[in-house]
Amino acid sequence: MKSRLRSVLRLTSLRLRLVTVFALVALVAAVSVAGIAYWLNRDAVLTRAQNAALSDFKQSLGNNAGVLPEDYSCDDLRGMATAMSNTTQNYHVLLYDENVSEPLAAGDGVDAVCTAESNPELFHRGMVPSSLTEAVLEPRGDSGNGPTYHLYWQRVSFHGDPYLVAGSKVVGGGPTGYMLASLAAERDDLNSLAWSLGIATALAVISSVLLAQAAATTVLRPVQRLSDAARRLGEGKLDTRLEVRGADELAELTRSFNSAAASLEQRVEELSEREEASRRFVADMSHELRTPMTAITAVTEVLEEEADNLDPMIAPAVRLVVSETRRLNVLVENLMEVTRFDARTARIVLDDVDIADQVTACIDDRAWLDAVELDAERGIIARVDPRRLDVILANLIGNALKHGGAPVRVSVREEENDGRHEVVIEVSDEGPGIPEKVLPHVFDRFYKASASRPRSDGSGLGLSIALENAHLHNGDISASNAPGGGAVFTLRLPREPDAPDGDGDVEGLDGLDGVDEVGVGIEVDDGGDDRDGGRAGGPVTGEGAS
Repeated sequence: MKSRLRSVLRLTSLRLRLVTVFALVALVAAVSVAGIAYWLNRDAVLTRAQNAALSDFKQSLGNNAGVLPEDYSCDDLRGMATAMSNTTQNYHVLLYDENVSEPLAAGDGVDAVCTAESNPELFHRGMVPSSLTEAVLEPRGDSGNGPTYHLYWQRVSFHGDPYLVAGSKVVGGGPTGYMLASLAAERDDLNSLAWSLGIATALAVISSVLLAQAAATTVLRPVQRLSDAARRLGEGKLDTRLEVRGADELAELTRSFNSAAASLEQRVEELSEREEASRRFVADMSHELRTPMTAITAVTEVLEEEADNLDPMIAPAVRLVVSETRRLNVLVENLMEVTRFDARTARIVLDDVDIADQVTACIDDRAWLDAVELDAERGIIARVDPRRLDVILANLIGNALKHGGAPVRVSVREEENDGRHEVVIEVSDEGPGIPEKVLPHVFDRFYKASASRPRSDGSGLGLSIALENAHLHNGDISASNAPGGGAVFTLRLPREPDAPDGDGDVEGLDGLDGVDEVGVGIEVDDGGDDRDGGRAGGPVTGEGAS
């Protein structure tokens, strides 16, 4: 489920990136096109309105100035301003002439310069920018009848509304005229255009997102199929294949996946057949060896009893044959136990066991009481297979005695790990410890830390069998080095394991009566001492708790 969720999130992230890229590209393109269209239309609208108003004003100013009497008065200018404002362009007009004065009321002093406005409330002389006034009054040449003047304009804003102000002076000593045209209609048109372009941009982005979603779905659906197929392959379904659709790159990827899956299935089948053949060979060999080994063991026991009565030259050879026969018998039994583990036919019979009593019995049966310090309180009850637990303890304690020396400390305690109650058995010694490079291989079968190591008495399978027995209880064994020196093996077993059916026959090692039948599966070259376990060679003496 977690793998499926991670796959969905990963594909969603890729989908999001595709949609984001499509949306950004569409947004940039739409904004660019909309911006260019807006500025082009804005320039065209303003230029058209501006040119129409300026052309009409210029023509009207010239026509009306031409019909003024030679000696016109301020009233004539007012009439001219009113006439000029009555056009389709709907602008306001302001006229003034410094040579024409307007009489003031009696007692007010000198007459003022005549100023004529078509609508004094909307347009008066104070609204004309000073820079525009200076440009209008500056002569630009001489036409023969006097200096010439140009028409100048400027866009201004009054009370938040845009306006066009323009002015010019009549050639030949006529009045100076100004106009004020509102650009509010053009502003409203441009605002409507901007809204339209914005809506079009948003629609373009939304359309691109939908197209990107469709495109991402088209691309990611085969990717999802490949991901699901790869997950099924990882689960062991090696016959998983995908239907090839189309002839594009994804179809080629599908073909490559099918080819790789077929090759993997074939290789796995070959390896499985070889492994099965190897297991059958070991099982058959071990089984076939049991009958002759039984006979040989009986003969060697007779020889061992008569060894003291034999010729002194022959007795050492007899003892060697007895020792090697026992070692071979242990190896055969261990190989048979390993084949049961590999074939998954090993079973356990569970019983409620006091762990302290079980450890004490294991130590007592092998005469290790003087060499082992036991720290275990009675009353720690766990549901285990007593025989298999005895095998585990015999391997761990025997290994510590052989390579660490007495005293070996065995402690038993209870712990709670992730809500599961566990029994923890820790076996530590005072030896040199285990080299760091060897620790990962401690439980490997027949592992040798050095190819030049001398021959040892152990089968090389003891720790491996101990670990498998722990796994049968849903437990585990770990190996480490203590900070102060020495190796530490920690066995963790649940107090209530979820074990297989315990009503069947128990298969495994038959009657481990002593350390002679305990093999330890690690071999370390540590300067003459072999860390591969095997037999302890008799009772271990030394100081320790009894």
